[in-house]
Amino acid sequence: MTDRNAEFVSQQQVRKIGRRLEQADSMDFFNLITGPELLETLEALMPEYRERKFPPTVTLAMFLGQILRTDKSCRNAVNEAIINQLLHGSEAVSANTGGYCQARERLPTDLVRELARRCASLMSQHTANGWLWRGRHVKLTDGTTTLMPDTGPNQAKYPQHGKQEQGAGFPIARLVAVMSLANGAVLDVAMGPYKGKGTGEYGLFRELLDCFVAGDVMLADSYVHNVR
Repeated sequence: MTDRNAEFVSQQQVRKIGRRLEQADSMDFFNLITGPELLETLEALMPEYRERKFPPTVTLAMFLGQILRTDKSCRNAVNEAIINQLLHGSEAVSANTGGYCQARERLPTDLVRELARRCASLMSQHTANGWLWRGRHVKLTDGTTTLMPDTGPNQAKYPQHGKQEQGAGFPIARLVAVMSLANGAVLDVAMGPYKGKGTGEYGLFRELLDCFVAGDVMLADSYVHNVR
């Protein structure tokens, strides 16, 4: 296959995946996270919870669908859930978004993170050899910063920019991620304050060394290439 043909096939795959994601809804994600390949991980990290309109599995599925929608509002996510429930003959939840928003805040971070890791691992296991570089997994490593919601706990854990008056800016977190070049999956992410001892990209990257195995190729910019 020529480089031009390979590029055309790759573009077709990207468009196909994009169309599939546009059509996916919360029920697709619910079936995925409760399917046989993820169920063991889900059950191991599922917190105890009271019977609610939005149990953790339903809430996480709704949240994933919400992220991919053009309309990312909570109201749209709840309206979609109502439609799915009516189509399946279930009692529909209230159109009020308060219950869903509270349920989303209760989602355990460890549960979401471990499911993401497990999905990335499964994708790597099923990656075609033709997508590898000379039979090797190439793993991209890079860092960035992001603004956090302006809450008291976040201000305490993730300091804002030093040139702003206290309380006048948003908390800032630093992220370092490892991604698969072959399939685009995020293998893992480390997060910490954007400043302070041990919070640079070097320090966070050391938390991600388990992402690499013998034979892997790491691709990174000059900021992290000297890490040992």
